[in-house]
Amino acid sequence: MIEATDLTKSYGPIEALRGVTFNVAAGEVVGLLGPNGAGKSTTIKILTGYLQPDNGEVKVDGLDVLTHTREVQARLGYLPENAPLYPELSVQTYLRMIADLREIPREEQPARLSEAIYATGLTEHLTRPIGQLSKGFRQRVGLAQAILHRPKLLILDEPTVGLDPTQIVEIRNLIRRLARHSTILFSSHILSEVEAVCDRVIIIMNGQVKADARLADLAATSNAVLVLQKETGGLDRALKALQGVRKVEPVHAADGYPAYRILGQDHTDLCPAIYDLARQENWPLRELRRDVRTLETVFNELATAG
Repeated sequence: MIEATDLTKSYGPIEALRGVTFNVAAGEVVGLLGPNGAGKSTTIKILTGYLQPDNGEVKVDGLDVLTHTREVQARLGYLPENAPLYPELSVQTYLRMIADLREIPREEQPARLSEAIYATGLTEHLTRPIGQLSKGFRQRVGLAQAILHRPKLLILDEPTVGLDPTQIVEIRNLIRRLARHSTILFSSHILSEVEAVCDRVIIIMNGQVKADARLADLAATSNAVLVLQKETGGLDRALKALQGVRKVEPVHAADGYPAYRILGQDHTDLCPAIYDLARQENWPLRELRRDVRTLETVFNELATAG
């Protein structure tokens, strides 16, 4: 559905994007995660045809965004971080205007409007001016305009920013419902929002893709953590000789005990083999466990590495 290849973009001396490459398949719900200023919004503006990259290529549903901008925009729904709503218009009037701008045939508009209004829970607010709605309901209006034309792809830029906890849960549940019928790319700097909504995460930092993985795969690791009571000679060489071990690296452990992360080559649990080796070599074992990685773990490691 989305193919982004080697995207670069600079604003004067500032490199906003540096070779961003990723794909999103039809039916996926993907989180574009990164700190503020990482390049998420620039990436989204390029994907939606509102900004040209300096170099690189983007295709949406097989169409080049630069040469088929209108066709691409007709196939996607876009909710920018600050949706351009008209506070003086009623919800119904605004959505009718969007239907006209989207060139939805007049005979189809009643059904499309009803569908979008029902999906976003706006039925009881149709006659209210948008400016009188809460931030959460204004986001619902923004989502309604994004799905009015039944797009194949939804691109949502920070859809929960500025909302209170109750509104966040409501928008999160709404996005889950929309995901039944659309491919979704969801931009956020909040880890919990990505974990709650998305199947897969792309982490972007300093204008580069630093990680791209399904959330379920983050914990499915063969890595292990070994903590000893004291330093032991020959440990590194002995561990590396085990089948399936790719790398051994020292890590910081609580209370200052020597600790090591053993990286595996696949998803096989290395702990039984490491335990047998520790007994055989009479190592002063303190702790041995699988290194379960969460999204927060990965994000913090990447942030620390820069």
